[in-house]
Amino acid sequence: MEPFFRVIGRILGNLHAFALQVYGRYFGKMERFDGDAQQICKQIVDQLWDKNYYRTSLGHYDYFWTRDFGTACAALVHAGHTANVHHNIRWALTRFRRSGAVTTSIDSVGVAFDAPAGHKAIDSLPWLLHSIWVSHYELNAAERDFLNRQLRRFSRQFLDKKTGYIKPHIHFAEMRDGVLYDRSAYAVTMVARMARCAEKLGLDAFLYSPRMYHDLLLEHYWNGRYFNAAYNNTAYSSECALFPFYLGIIDDKDMAEKTFQYIDDHKLNSPYPLKYAVSGKPFKHRMTMQAPIMPDYQDRAIWSWHGVFYLRLLKHYNDHRYPEMHARFSRMIERYGTWPEMLTPEGNWYYAIFYRGDPGMLWCVLYLDL
Repeated sequence: MEPFFRVIGRILGNLHAFALQVYGRYFGKMERFDGDAQQICKQIVDQLWDKNYYRTSLGHYDYFWTRDFGTACAALVHAGHTANVHHNIRWALTRFRRSGAVTTSIDSVGVAFDAPAGHKAIDSLPWLLHSIWVSHYELNAAERDFLNRQLRRFSRQFLDKKTGYIKPHIHFAEMRDGVLYDRSAYAVTMVARMARCAEKLGLDAFLYSPRMYHDLLLEHYWNGRYFNAAYNNTAYSSECALFPFYLGIIDDKDMAEKTFQYIDDHKLNSPYPLKYAVSGKPFKHRMTMQAPIMPDYQDRAIWSWHGVFYLRLLKHYNDHRYPEMHARFSRMIERYGTWPEMLTPEGNWYYAIFYRGDPGMLWCVLYLDL
């Protein structure tokens, strides 16, 4: 009966998440914080700690997301929240073990589920291992055994047994979860990061070297200006263009500068950084995550998440754009008195039929870490 209850729990988790989304669209309130951008972000981070885990936002994402926590984990540690981070990881691992799988999300009552709509994500396990590594969390024997089993499952599910590369033409959720990719550069980057973290953590169930994914990105995805969005799609997408640099799989200032120039040339950082794409036309979207239901949702809309990744890279490479982009980003936070999940291409709060951009995102801790 246990597998049956796991399935029911995951269905209920997704239904609960959708109900929160619709409620937030029409009835949710947005708290406005006083102060400058730094002060606003500090207040948000403090409110997001919920005794056992960091909520993803102060809006309808009031549950735990493995991906969002993973991107924020190192910054939370740098901000002095190591004890909370370790408690959160222990809490999440317990629920994942109970569920029998690492999932994208865990709700407030401890039900692990995959979102959107039950789609398994290729980056859940990589972000969990990243969080464990960057926070120096000490795994116990039971957790190690569970993670090794998850690594073997990951390889069977997502990777070609002979090559170790991502299987072609399979669909899964990832950071830009409104788009259906065939082997995105982001997905390749996350497998590379997982391979590196598995090595560092002494988890021996993953059999492939991070170097092979590094080489694949350079040889097949780099087009001289940016990393192509997917294996057979040469379009630009921000997460695919930035994450090979952001996670240190590729560290090349000249290559990064060419990507920054492309962003400038196509005004992807205007009025605030950063838009996913110049246009949604080159991409295949999930039916419910495109116009007319969610127009420009993960295409030309401005995503603060990617804006702060972009700022981090500008700073890392000592790029001349950093002061202006940081000031532009700060004005965005202060304009709304919170950290907006996303804005329209013109810089206004995002509204769709069943969706409103969420306030107070956990990502704001990344701004404090710049």
